[in-house]
Amino acid sequence: MKRLSVEQIIEKIGKEECFEAVAADYSFTLKIDSYVPYVCGAVHDGHQFRRELWDNCLHTEYERWFEEDPCTREFVKTHPIVIAGCDSRFEYDLNRDPENAIYEDAWGKQLWKEPLSPEMIEKSLAKHQAFYSVVHALIGKLEEKFGAVIVYDMHSYNWRRWDREVPVINLGTSNIDNERFGRIAESWRASLAELKLPGDIETTSRINDTFFGNGYFLKYITQNFKNTLVLATEFKKIYCDELRQIIYPEVVAAIEEQLRTKLPAHAKEFNKTFN
Repeated sequence: MKRLSVEQIIEKIGKEECFEAVAADYSFTLKIDSYVPYVCGAVHDGHQFRRELWDNCLHTEYERWFEEDPCTREFVKTHPIVIAGCDSRFEYDLNRDPENAIYEDAWGKQLWKEPLSPEMIEKSLAKHQAFYSVVHALIGKLEEKFGAVIVYDMHSYNWRRWDREVPVINLGTSNIDNERFGRIAESWRASLAELKLPGDIETTSRINDTFFGNGYFLKYITQNFKNTLVLATEFKKIYCDELRQIIYPEVVAAIEEQLRTKLPAHAKEFNKTFN
């Protein structure tokens, strides 16, 4: 892996070079093993939190981890194109628009002891902007090369806060063109329902049951690229103990191993249909 500036990353994309890089400020990573018409994204995978923010933050490290999406990059790490955030959503949220990316409160609790200075906000928003400049260059190159592209927008969610049974996988599709892409979204849901997980975990998958696909990553790509479908794919946190902050590596491995075949098979179906 190389450490590259955003300008260098965009230049490499423009030349269709294969590379693996971390942004110069360590805010995100991008791996391109080959140029294919599908992308895996994990915008909430990051846990880094700038040292200069520590003393001003009212949330504990555990409280931040609880609301992040650990292991979502791990789920898709073997695929040809993977872009993932490294920073915690508590510094800036890549799945919110720039005007709302900096939290004042988070999940009902005030986040900062003192309001952030304009300088601190600007520093975080610059990283948000840099990430989306790379996303724009990447999707633009892939649409130019292939015509239509599919993005698997990987997330996870805390099931313990729900007072009803919730699915192991939820697809949020309220902001995609369902007339055009609804069938391929259903195909992805059906494929995920066949996941075999360790122990007594019964795999269920539904569309728009817990979340609706309202994230900025999906909306940004959908609004700027008319031939790219983004499927917001939320895993219930059955792969960890939310209350004790323990990851279950056997469950993570089972998901990752099965997505190695399920994901490219679905992307091939998409490519056959729309390219």
